[in-house]
Amino acid sequence: MTQRLKNFYQDTIVPKLKEQFGYKNLHQVPKVVKITVNRGLGEASQNAKALESSISELSTITGQKPVVTRAKKAIAGFKIREGMPVGVMVTLRSDRMYSFLDRLINLALPRIRDFRGISEKSFDGRGNYSLGIREQLIFPEIDYDTIDQIRGMDVSIITTAKTDEEGRTLLKEMGMPFRK
Repeated sequence: MTQRLKNFYQDTIVPKLKEQFGYKNLHQVPKVVKITVNRGLGEASQNAKALESSISELSTITGQKPVVTRAKKAIAGFKIREGMPVGVMVTLRSDRMYSFLDRLINLALPRIRDFRGISEKSFDGRGNYSLGIREQLIFPEIDYDTIDQIRGMDVSIITTAKTDEEGRTLLKEMGMPFRK
């Protein structure tokens, strides 16, 4: 399953994009470089269990151990001191990235309640796409009985595309369900 999306990209999407945008060189064709999955945990400073459960959930979803992000500065209003854990994140590349993207597109996103597609407006101007997920239960690996609280996460898909149009076309060809 890990190679399915990668092979589809190389065999089908690359020639299509090369023809559509008139690329002369194979290396000009946009590709997905990495995917970062990030979860902010404001309550982690008071609740150590929240941090542990988030680490185990993200490692189950992505297949890779997350890194704990820590506060750079103290913020008295949020009761956060410098060095306190404030989130967890995972950076996926190569085979794990393609595997995660395949599961996200074909398994997780269709499981969202009242799903009509994702917004095309979440591109950053350079062909990268960001997506917010409200609950971790859309991933089939997560068991409903084992979670202590519903938490969301941010998924950023970083591509080599120069423009939003190129990035949108790349992700659309990979099967990303954009709204009509």
